[in-house]
Formats: sequence, structure tokens, C-alpha cells
Amino acid sequence: MRVLACDGIHEDGLALFKQAGWTVEVSDPIKDPKVLAGKLEGFDAVLVRSATQVPAEALASAGKLRVIGRAGAGVDTIDVDAATARGIAVMNAPDGNTLAAAEHALSLLFALARHVPRADAGMKAGEWPKAGLTGFELEGKKLGVIGLGRIGATVARKAQGIGMEVAAHDPFLPASAAGKGSVPLMSLPDLLAWADVVTLHIPRTKDTTNLLDETRLRGMKPGAFLINAARGGLVDEDALLRLLEEGHLAGAALDTFVTEPLPKDSPLRGNPKLILTPHLGASTGEAQQAVSTILARQIIDFVATGAVAGCVNLPPLTPETAREVGPWMPLMTALGKLAARLVPAPTRLQVTYAGRTEGLDTRPLTRLLVAALLGPASGRVTPVNALHEAAARGLEVAETLGGDGDGFDRLLRIRVEGGGTVREIEATLHRGPRVVRLDGVELDFDPLAHILLMRNEDKPGVIGLVGSHLGAAGVNIVNFSLGATGDGGAIAAITVDREVPAPQLASLRGIPGILAMEQV
Repeated sequence: MRVLACDGIHEDGLALFKQAGWTVEVSDPIKDPKVLAGKLEGFDAVLVRSATQVPAEALASAGKLRVIGRAGAGVDTIDVDAATARGIAVMNAPDGNTLAAAEHALSLLFALARHVPRADAGMKAGEWPKAGLTGFELEGKKLGVIGLGRIGATVARKAQGIGMEVAAHDPFLPASAAGKGSVPLMSLPDLLAWADVVTLHIPRTKDTTNLLDETRLRGMKPGAFLINAARGGLVDEDALLRLLEEGHLAGAALDTFVTEPLPKDSPLRGNPKLILTPHLGASTGEAQQAVSTILARQIIDFVATGAVAGCVNLPPLTPETAREVGPWMPLMTALGKLAARLVPAPTRLQVTYAGRTEGLDTRPLTRLLVAALLGPASGRVTPVNALHEAAARGLEVAETLGGDGDGFDRLLRIRVEGGGTVREIEATLHRGPRVVRLDGVELDFDPLAHILLMRNEDKPGVIGLVGSHLGAAGVNIVNFSLGATGDGGAIAAITVDREVPAPQLASLRGIPGILAMEQV
């Protein structure tokens, strides 16, 4: 496995990859999408921070890429939709920099309150700039927190600790959440009109871009302050400058910007009421070490066991849950491939998990099954984009949980329809991965092995001729499972020790009494 680490990923995380046997290549930030596209060929994973962006163009030739890892929280520099469509998992490490980001927002709060940057600059210029730098005390002031996730909640807790009155607005929390926590929730207009200081702690999405436009900024209390240490683009920068120059807002502190690095000629640089820092929110040694190791463990576990943590385009699957569903994963892939051979153009898939199903997270299992079912058709299908591809190809996927396991601890029932054909498979992990019924006929075979599926007339001599033909071809029969269909026919699953060559397969199909012979 190969991983490309851009943007100065901490060595502790890279060491974990090396210990797991991965090949690690370190790169400076790659700003040109075409250059990144060429670089990604042959890599299984890429790690980035905020400098290297990963647009759709960069993924065009990434045929092997399985994971994009963001050493931090925000993934707005990654085209997640494009990655999902190509079956690439996108992971982040949102917990690793929580404390660093929260403390930086608070440092900007203190700097605004006491004019620290202007005082420092004046002193170093040989001045004694005491006049005009009268600040204000934070105790008793009202702090409005937009976004009450990990970072926002930490800021709120610490601000309460210094005596500030704190309220919040979170566009991602339901209205029913109001009043249930230690921080009261308000509507956005009410919060802006109430707060002495507003601080942002939300991701940048289509819905949150320019959340604080000119209208909402004018809705802030006159003389209030604004802090954005979350993501660039949440605040209309031109409108912010106008309101600062007009005096409606007393000051602001920005750590993130629409364009990064901030252009040298940006008008933001010349406004004395603005404090600017170069996206330092996660820039502590502790945070960089934490996000790199968290991300490395997530990616290594994902590739090795299928565990999904910190993945923004797959349902979460902890290592503990992965151990529970792990034994089922090879079976699901094998059954998907079997179903694809039985129904080449499926239009409906019904999956039923019967028997004891408590504690079984079926989401990754169904995705694996669909990925294997669609894989032979065209394109690259993985659990990441399996359901998206199913919808695009007109495959209806339905899942049922519960029901009689027919004597088995857990029983999986699969019904595949397409082109006027309906096929049914029942499987279990009892005594290893086993198919126990095919189209209602009791059989017993390992779908992970080399299998010949045969339909034949139920009459003497057919099985003997099959054995003779295989023996003449040097193919050994490992297991022969046969069941009568009740209409004068039979179905057999013949486990062989190796793949049967095409000429011998054609010879088998020519045996009198053989109605169909398929290698799966």
C-alpha cells in the first residue's frame, strides 16, 4: 500500500503507516490540480491539510486511490461528491484539533478586547501607544456562538468559565434541542442582535457560505465584535469591511479567509479594526500530532478491516463493530459476485437479515453486496459509491431486518430480479461461509471457492459423466452438493480445486441431460 502525504503531515502519523508496512512518500503542497492528478496515479491514499486542494479534476486518473485523508476537521477543500462517485472514502480527524481551534478563537477574543496586536506593534515601533487603546472586560459580556459542535461547545464552556454570558445558534441542531443543554439556543437574528461578541464554529457548505452577509451583519448589535476562526467564506468580507469603516462594528478577528493565502493586496490587511492570523486554528504541535495519528489509524483500520471512523461519505463503523461484521464481509462480496452471474442485469435486490440480528450493523454489508453485484458491469464500484451507482443504474435496493432464521443463528436471504429472471440465495456463517439454499433447493457449498453451478435432468448417469469429464481435464472435485427441484430436474453446486478452462466448460455443457453449466 502507498500513501502520499502532502502539506507537512506530522511524522508520528507517517510512522504508523510505515509500521503497518505502507510505503510513504512525502510531498510539498500541490496547488495545481493537473499536477496532483498525475501524482496520485498508483497511490492508495493521500493525506492533505488545507494547502493542497483535491477537486474532481485531480481524481480523474486516480484509479487505485481508496482514501483521501484530511488531517483536520474541514473537508471543504475536497470535492467529496466527486470522490464518492469514484468510490473513494473521504476521512477527517475532527477531534484532534478541537482544543487548539477553541483556544485560538479565545485568544482572538482576548486580543480584540485589549487591542493586543496594535499595542505590540506600537511598542516595537518605539511608541508608547496607550492613548486610544482602552479595552473592555469580558466578564459579564454576551458571547454568541454560531455552531455548537465540538469546537463551539468548548469555546462556550471556557467562555462561561471566565464569566461571560453565552448563547448559541446552530443551524444543524433541531429546534427541539433548545433549552436541553447548558447553553441556550436562539434564532440567528436574535443571537446577532443580543451578542456583544459573535464567534463562528461551523463548516462551510452551500448553505453556510456567506451566512453572515451584509443584511445579517447589520443585524448585529452596534459596537459588537466578530470572530471567524472556522472556515473562510462564512462571512462576506466586503460587507464586513464596510460595516467596520462605518463604525457599526467595533472590530473583528479573522483566522480564515475566502482566498488562502490571503493576497498581499487584500483590503483586509489595511483595516486597523481587524486582527488577522494566517489560519492558525489547528497550528499547535499537540494538534498536528493528534490529527496525524488519528487519521493514520483510521485509514489503516479501514483498509485492513473495513472499520469506518471519521469518514464523511460512509456510515460510521467502529473497530468493535467491524469485528462483529468482519466475518460477514468476504461472504457478502462472494454472494454479490454469485448474484451477478445469476442475474447479469439486476433491477431489484431484496436483502433480508434473519435470525439473531441485534448488534449487527448491516449498512456496510449491504453496500459490499451491492458493490460486488454491480462491479462486473462497468466502472469502479466500491462500498462508498455502491448505493449511488445502484440508483444511477436503475437497481432498487431494499433491506429487511429480522424474521425467522430457519434454525440458523443468522441467515441471509437475497432475492435478485432482472430481465424476467428471479433468483434466490440463502447463506449463513454456520461452519464457515455457506450457501444453504439456491432458488429454494437445499444445497451446501462455500461461495468463496471455485464453483460450478449446474442445472440438469434428474436421471441416472449425468453426475458420473460430469465427474469423468472433469477428471479428464485434471480438475478435482472437492465437494458435490445436489438437490432435486421437484419437477424432474436438479440443481448442483460442484466445488472444484481450480478454475475450469473454457474448452472443458463447453464440453461439460454438451453432456446429455445438462441444461445449464455456469462457472462462478
